[in-house]
Order: sequence, then structure tokens, then C-alpha cells
Amino acid sequence: MSGKASLKLLSVSLLAALLSGCASLKEPPATFELSPPPPASTRAAATKAQILIPEPTASKSLDSQQIVIRPTPQTIETLGSSQWSDRLPRLIQLRLLQAFQNTGRVGAVGVPGQGLAIDYQIVTELRRFEVVVDGGASTAVVELSVKALNDRTGVVRSTRIFRGTAPVTAAGNPAYVAALDQAFGQVADEVVAWTLKLI
Repeated sequence: MSGKASLKLLSVSLLAALLSGCASLKEPPATFELSPPPPASTRAAATKAQILIPEPTASKSLDSQQIVIRPTPQTIETLGSSQWSDRLPRLIQLRLLQAFQNTGRVGAVGVPGQGLAIDYQIVTELRRFEVVVDGGASTAVVELSVKALNDRTGVVRSTRIFRGTAPVTAAGNPAYVAALDQAFGQVADEVVAWTLKLI
């Protein structure tokens, strides 16, 4: 191999090593969870009904691990260097499941594939899960459309839209996530209480 060829090969190798080093220095995104719901304080009567919690439907912007920020009513962005630990609809499904379980007032509750003899499905659509930026103030907004479906008759017993809000009280990505977590906690509590009174 000629000297020029050897020098060119060495240069390419050094460049590849430098690029590899730069890639490894890039910080991985911070990963956030939604808090497991505490035992619910609802006083609704216990039910022997078995409840299925399907995964919520959602628009493409919400059906991901990205954390959504809305700087104007017509535009959306994502929170930089941050992500949810799983797809957001999946996280919401599991947290709603835990919220029902923690009441101790349900015959059984599960997700599709767990072999329950279903009495009701709690069918949800994730409409909003975002931080709205309005001037100097930011507010977390969570909105969930919920249908209580009698699985034995196929009849929708009732439908309701649940909405929770919480102010962002500090700077930084963890503060945005904390506000979203608080707003979702409000919604989850209301969904559980409403369902138990209904069925």
C-alpha cells in the first residue's frame, strides 16, 4: 500500500473515531413516568362487575413517547431532551387500571388478553395531554373522553369528557411533567368515581 493510501486510510479511521466519540457524548433524553395512583378515596358502593380497560385512542402527536407543548392554539412542539417511559396511551391505560384496582371496590379489572368475563368496557379517547404556554404562564391540560360500554348488550351506558388542569410552578422539564402528572391524577380520580357510581 502506498504512503498516500495509508495516510488517507488513517484519516478516515480518525474521522470515524471522532464521530463515534461525539455520538457517545450526546446526552440520552430524560425519561419520565406518570405517578402510580394512590388508593382512591371514593365512597362509591362496591361492584362485582368485571371491567376491561382498552388502550385509549389518540392522534399521532399523542400516540408516542414525546411530551407535547402547545405554544399557540394552532401549533404543537415537543419537550426537548425528555420523553415518557412508554407510548402515552399505554401509560394511561396502565395507570387507569391501577386506579380501579386501588379502590378495592371492583370485582375484577384488566386489559385485553387477560381472559376476564367482561361486564363493562371503559372506552377512552385521549383528546389532550399537553402543556399550554400562554405568555409567561404555562398550564398542563389533560382531556379524556370516556364511554362506559355494557359489554353484554353493546349499549353505551353513558359518555362524559373529563378535564384536568394544573399550573406549571417552576422552570425546567421536570416541572412541566409534574404539572401533567397532577392534571392526569385529577382526571383518573374522576373517571374511577364516575364509573363506580354508574355501574
